Amino acid sequence: MKAAIQLNGVSKIYKDKKAVDNLTLSIAEGTVVALLGPNGAGKTTTVSMILGLHKPTKGTVKLLGGDPGDARVRDRIGAMLQDVSVIEGLKVGESINLFRSYYERPLDLDYLLKVSNLESEKNKMASSLSGGQQRRLNFALALAGDPEVIFLDEPTVGMDVTSRQLFWETVRAMAGKGRTIVLTTHYLDEADSVADRIVVINNGKIIADGTPGEIKSETTGRMVTFVAGPTVTTDALHRLPGVTDVEWSGRQVKVFSNDTDALIKALVLENFDMRDIEISTGGLEDAFQALVQQAN
Repeated sequence: MKAAIQLNGVSKIYKDKKAVDNLTLSIAEGTVVALLGPNGAGKTTTVSMILGLHKPTKGTVKLLGGDPGDARVRDRIGAMLQDVSVIEGLKVGESINLFRSYYERPLDLDYLLKVSNLESEKNKMASSLSGGQQRRLNFALALAGDPEVIFLDEPTVGMDVTSRQLFWETVRAMAGKGRTIVLTTHYLDEADSVADRIVVINNGKIIADGTPGEIKSETTGRMVTFVAGPTVTTDALHRLPGVTDVEWSGRQVKVFSNDTDALIKALVLENFDMRDIEISTGGLEDAFQALVQQAN
């Protein structure tokens, strides 16, 4: 697939701190990619360089095949960054229309008000909006030019449940139309549900890259969860094939294994007292924490 974003050997150094360290990354057109990492990992710096807001100390960045600072490229992208700001003296509808005027083929005002859940606030002063509403307004502004590539930096902070649900429905719909979406978020359940690909960055370097399923299975492994009877002990479970860890919560037990097929077979053959059996992988948050701990 054609690359919408290409970074080759990119580093960014601020005084004595290397925020991004020789990072190479290619993001295909029409994919949804979540950049994850702890605070200070280099995610925001990476996005800033892709957007052309900061120049790399070394390496090259290509956005839609061109220079991120090129006006023709910027006309084809949209960005919703962490810092929330509004234009003083303008109403919500006026603010959106101002941004629409910057683009050759803007989306319709009514559509932008609808997907940002700001229809009732159209004639309110933008500066009077709550923090969550201002965040939704920034989303509308990011979509104003019907962008081919959309950057979402911690997009749902401060949004209520209804607005967050509508936000992700809109993002999924745009992804379905072939838009490339790059997001950062601390809500890992959101990344798990919407992203095609997870890229984990720590200390300016990529430490994991794959689908949500790959990241979870390779990092946390698989587990068998069940409600154990009184005769089941930790020692007995550890003697079973492939068991790497055992966690209890009351009488519910999680048995981690690198071969859950063999584990289930052994549990049945040895007649363990158990019920409500489930086989699953660990969550993305578990995988993320394990990756960061391994890298530090």
